[in-house]
Amino acid sequence: MQKLTIIKIGGNVIDNSENLHHFLQDFTVLEGPKILIHGGGKIATETSASLGVEAKMVDGRRITDIDTLRVVTMVYAGLINKNIVAQLQAKGSNAIGLTGADGNIIKAKKRPVKEIDYGFVGDLDESSVSVPSLTNLLQAGFVPVLCAITHDGETQLLNTNADTIASAVAVAMSSAYETHLVYCFEKKGVLKDVNDDATVVREIRSSDFEPLKADGTVAGGMIPKLHNAFEAINKGVTSVYIGKADELAEIGKGTFGTKLSP
Repeated sequence: MQKLTIIKIGGNVIDNSENLHHFLQDFTVLEGPKILIHGGGKIATETSASLGVEAKMVDGRRITDIDTLRVVTMVYAGLINKNIVAQLQAKGSNAIGLTGADGNIIKAKKRPVKEIDYGFVGDLDESSVSVPSLTNLLQAGFVPVLCAITHDGETQLLNTNADTIASAVAVAMSSAYETHLVYCFEKKGVLKDVNDDATVVREIRSSDFEPLKADGTVAGGMIPKLHNAFEAINKGVTSVYIGKADELAEIGKGTFGTKLSP
């Protein structure tokens, strides 16, 4: 099977033009087919405020009412996505910017209302990602750049968590490729001491996860990140990396972040 690298970048990269430029340089020189997935960072919140649309958050999650959906579609699918695509083109990478609606690549279902109504938020399942559409783009030499906007197949656009999209795309594409998923964020990886970047845990196997939770090495927001990562591995993804965006060039040397493996 051919190797496919899927990379998700967070707001800490998108919000800083220097960080984004450096990351995209490293991304461009990665060998083989690859897919980039991004969210929106602070830009969506700032744009909402400038347009008089109040950002509503519950437990760190954005409530997407119709006005917010208009803003995040403009920002994610327009401003941020096309800026990334233009920079990749300038660096010699033939990128193509997409939402989930383009080529019917990612079809989501509107999240049902339970205790909280999240509005126009999309959830994914095993059938959400179109492997043939993405495979055709990759085989044609394109680098897909996917934003966090999906659709329901019945004209409705939906806001979908970019981490979730990255995991779903990696799992789906593992049927056709040897798939490696990389989450780039502000830390160097999973740290034994959260305040010391020199304490990166280089590899965590699935059998290590519970002991590391028990001794406190893995705590807080890192727990759901690793839980989702091992879920992806259990569904066919070859490996998952978690590390700092500006160190992406190290990924082929065994010195990038934390590698999660079966």
